[in-house]
Amino acid sequence: MNPAVSLSPPRLAALLAFAALAATVVVVWPPLWDGRWDMSASYDVGRMVLLHATLPRLAVALVAGAALGLAGALLQQLLRNPLAEPGTLGVSAGGALAIAAATVSVPTLGGLGRDAVALLGCAAAAALLLGLTARRRFAPLAIVLAGLVLTLWAGSLTAVVVLANERWLSGFFLWGRGSLVQHDWTPALALGLRVLPLAVLAAALARPLGLLDLDDAAARARGVPVTAVRLAGIALAVALTAAVTSAVGVIAFVGLVAPALTRLAGARSIRDRLVWSATIGAVLLWATDMGVQVLTAGTGLFVPTGAVTALFGVPVLLLLLPRLRATAPPPSAAAFGTGTLARGPASAAIAGAAVVGLAAFALLVGRAPNGDWTLALGSDLADLLPWRWPRVAAAFGAGAMLAAAGSLLQRLTGNPMASPEVTGIGAGAGLGLMAALFLLPEPGPATEAAAAAAGAAVALGGVLRLGGRSDHTAERILLVGIGLVALADALSGVIMATGDPRGFRLLRWMGGSTYGATGAAALVALAGGAIALSAVAAARRWLDILPLGRATASSLGVPYGAARIVLFTVAAAASAAATLIVGPLSFAGLIAPHIARELGFARALPQAAAAALIGGALLVAADWIGRMATFPYQLPAGLVATLVGAPVLLLLLNRR
Repeated sequence: MNPAVSLSPPRLAALLAFAALAATVVVVWPPLWDGRWDMSASYDVGRMVLLHATLPRLAVALVAGAALGLAGALLQQLLRNPLAEPGTLGVSAGGALAIAAATVSVPTLGGLGRDAVALLGCAAAAALLLGLTARRRFAPLAIVLAGLVLTLWAGSLTAVVVLANERWLSGFFLWGRGSLVQHDWTPALALGLRVLPLAVLAAALARPLGLLDLDDAAARARGVPVTAVRLAGIALAVALTAAVTSAVGVIAFVGLVAPALTRLAGARSIRDRLVWSATIGAVLLWATDMGVQVLTAGTGLFVPTGAVTALFGVPVLLLLLPRLRATAPPPSAAAFGTGTLARGPASAAIAGAAVVGLAAFALLVGRAPNGDWTLALGSDLADLLPWRWPRVAAAFGAGAMLAAAGSLLQRLTGNPMASPEVTGIGAGAGLGLMAALFLLPEPGPATEAAAAAAGAAVALGGVLRLGGRSDHTAERILLVGIGLVALADALSGVIMATGDPRGFRLLRWMGGSTYGATGAAALVALAGGAIALSAVAAARRWLDILPLGRATASSLGVPYGAARIVLFTVAAAASAAATLIVGPLSFAGLIAPHIARELGFARALPQAAAAALIGGALLVAADWIGRMATFPYQLPAGLVATLVGAPVLLLLLNRR
């Protein structure tokens, strides 16, 4: 897009509304055009459909989109993070987990309706989030980290429940992906009555929210009760998200893209951002829903609207991305390591010995075909070793690569949410695998690996090209990556909603599995981990200086632009290699660097080395648990890694 072209929030909202209106006319007009409505008749099918299905669905789309856009704007302002959105706090994930668990354990939901169960899950997630961050006075960084980890944990646990009960939960995706289908006005009116007072309260907070553009000390000097305002704003965002989730399920991306488009279109004051985020969110979800209805009309295919919001929002976001102005504070060296654990040769030796012991345990301890626990020694070990050591080595190498890449990305962007899983590399690999599964008749393992590698390479090129237009600014790099992740998630959601059995195969791969690890793949993974750490060692001076900002880095002789491109490429290459081995959703790249930081490793090289050991050990442990917990069935290592690592990180965050 030509930066000289002015596209204000009103014009952007009008453009989206025009597209939605055109689609609405296509949906509503045919019954009028062919004369099938007899308005004098006491009963007319077309009129009943319009009054009790089409119009309530339109109302729900507008109200839900406005609520999510408003919630996203509140969170991005309160947390000073352009990547924050309703899903960041784990509220939507908590509601989805509650529905999945209740469907399996209490099919009748114990007399409660789906809305009540979803609200209970959302409320429980919000209460846990606030409890975990209370000791840090609800600081933005603590809330972002705790909320994101809760989202990962709840999402992984939901995936485990679905995989273990796929026969009974195939319909879960119809709700979980955000279905806007309505049969009367009751849900629309109920949602509107919940959202309206919350929107009024958000408007009343506009002035103190605007003062949060300053740092906390300056805001307090002007009489703003920062903690109270932040807590009230987060409570409003949680309530808005819970209302939407309980009514229509999880609708992703609207809460991220609507505020981003508002900023991209030039809104500056907090009042304008709140108003236009809600407006753009409403028309964006409306336009998406109308597009879904037009494209699926007459096909008999049911596609939840929430599964495809990214297909409409991502292209608009990428088109306007060069206009984005940074809103997050610049990275600070103080953000990278504040723990107090003593470090030195003794600590390194203990950590190394622990990893070796864990690997030995994973190789020696297991279950016999009858389910009994065994200790493999002698000839038994010789028979089992060719099957076990590739999985252990591949898991460790992939975890080390992801952790090293996560350390690089968090230092380069100054954003605690940055990780290989949100750069788009894993999403590109997933898109490549989707193409192989659905376009080729019977793809084999080699074909699937080649397709995933090609998808990862294309995603890497796209991220670097789009980021290069803006000098590889951190926000733009991460938003491009999140856009690709959202596209992959949208396509996988559509596939899962159709009930195609290949969708569950895709879900297993995305969960992160070492099922097919070979000796060659294991050696490649170990070599990749060593290469990634060697790159960190070679660039340790750059990595210690880059968080200080462009001016300081340039004054100290660091080639700022070139250094960032090189290090982004190293992180992306390590991410792509690990994704091909354990899938795109292990989240070791997010969790391990934070655990290393919480343990007190501050400098670039020690932190990356500690993170690599932690990431490798995390995936080795997860792979072993996944093999043994539901024997003879197996759980993907990536999902188990999140289930194991997330509580550890939360405990460390709560300790300080």
